[in-house]
Amino acid sequence: MQKWEYATVPLLVHATKQILDNWGDDGWELVNVIPGPNPEQLVAYMKRPKS
Repeated sequence: MQKWEYATVPLLVHATKQILDNWGDDGWELVNVIPGPNPEQLVAYMKRPKS
């Protein structure tokens, strides 16, 4: 059975693509994005298979 590890990542609206690309390069897959504590921030939920 596949096991997963998860991370929550703060995203800045003006750098969202760059941040997500960096996490994607490390093998993380985007699961969901929700509003953050202020209008200029989002929170991304990421997952990747455990080694």
